[in-house]
Amino acid sequence: MITLSRTNLTLAIAALALTTACAGTGGPNDNRMAGQGAALGAGLGALAGAATGDDRSERIRNGLIGASLGAATGATVGSALDRQEQELRNQLGGNVGVVNNGQNLVVSLPQDILFATNSTTVSGAAAGNLSTLARSLQQYPNSTVNVIGHTDDVGAAAFNADLSQRRAQAVSSVLVSNGVAANRIQSIGRGEDQPIATNLTPEGRQQNRRVDIVITPN
Repeated sequence: MITLSRTNLTLAIAALALTTACAGTGGPNDNRMAGQGAALGAGLGALAGAATGDDRSERIRNGLIGASLGAATGATVGSALDRQEQELRNQLGGNVGVVNNGQNLVVSLPQDILFATNSTTVSGAAAGNLSTLARSLQQYPNSTVNVIGHTDDVGAAAFNADLSQRRAQAVSSVLVSNGVAANRIQSIGRGEDQPIATNLTPEGRQQNRRVDIVITPN
C-alpha cells in the first residue's frame, strides 16, 4: 500500500480547490450540482491517481491527471442530475416531491394518490405521473433505480413490510410497462422503519405513506 506524501496531498487539495472555483464561475445559471460533482470527482480522481506510479513524481503527475478526469466526469454527472431534476419538477404534478442531493434524485409519491387503502393497484391518476417518470428514465438511461415503499405504523409491522414491498413492486411494474429496462430497477419494502414525520398525527402518518424512487447515476 502506498502512503501519500505531503506534496501529493497538497497537490490533490489544490486541484480540488481550483476545480471547485472554476465550476462556480458560471454566473446565475451555473449548475450547482455540476460544480459539486466536479469538486468531488476532482478529489477522488486526485487521490486515486496519486496512489499509482513507481515514484513520487509519477504519483504527483497521475494525481493531477486523475483530478482533471475526475472533475470532468463529476461535472457531467452533476449537470445531468440538474437537468433531470428541473424537467421532472416541470412535468410532474404538485403532489410529487423531487429532491436532488447531488448524488441522486429522490422522487416521492404519496401512497394516498398511488393506491386505495390496503390496495396494491396503482391508481389511474398516479399512472400518468409514473408514465412521465418512465420517459425521463429512458431519456437518462445511465442510472439505476430503487423503488422503495414506506408505510405508517398503523397495523402489524410484518403486514406493513409486506404491503410496502408489494406496492414498490407495483410501481416498478408500471415503470417497466412504460419502457424502463427491468434490470435497472430494484423494488424494496421498508414498511414502517423509515418515517419522515411523526406517526402520532394523521398528517404525519400521511407523509410516511409514500413510495420513494431513488435515481442514482452509474
